[in-house]
Amino acid sequence: MNILLLAGSPSTPSRSTRLLHHVGERLALLGHRYVKLHVRDLPAQALVHADFNDAELKVAREQVAHADAVVIATPVYKAAYSGILKAFLDLLPQDGLNGKLVLPLATGGSQSHMLALDYGLRPVLSALDAKHVLPSIYATDQQINWSAEQGLTLDPAIAKRVSDGIENLSNSLFALSEVSLNTFDSIPFSSVRCSV
Repeated sequence: MNILLLAGSPSTPSRSTRLLHHVGERLALLGHRYVKLHVRDLPAQALVHADFNDAELKVAREQVAHADAVVIATPVYKAAYSGILKAFLDLLPQDGLNGKLVLPLATGGSQSHMLALDYGLRPVLSALDAKHVLPSIYATDQQINWSAEQGLTLDPAIAKRVSDGIENLSNSLFALSEVSLNTFDSIPFSSVRCSV
């Protein structure tokens, strides 16, 4: 099963992207493969003008299409997810997340912005036909700390939510993998002959 880590922050480094990479590393320890896509690295002109013929945007849309799950991370600005993430999601077809599991992550300055995920991003993900949007994880800036010596440190409360989200996504992916391994071709009734 393939996981796409979709970073929607316009800046680097950022708390949301560091949280996204942390989730990716933990998923890898559980046996999952992932690829990273940073929207900020896509050509700005093509992104803003919705140039569907741009080669880099085509590759990015193919990465989404080939993923079984997408972990999306965004900072919250003015009670909304980032504009560059919105610009990229607008380039996906109407069923661009069809059949995919999606885990939304966001970071913001205070708890007052936490509903931006459920009231802003979740409806867009559902409109893109995601198979299942897992419970969102929102962390304040104070709950995520970074230092060159210690790396990423999470507040215990948010660490538990992140761990639960990772476990939920991992278990869901393994369950989907089991289902796909156990599928079989049906035998059409017209080819089955019964003798009485």
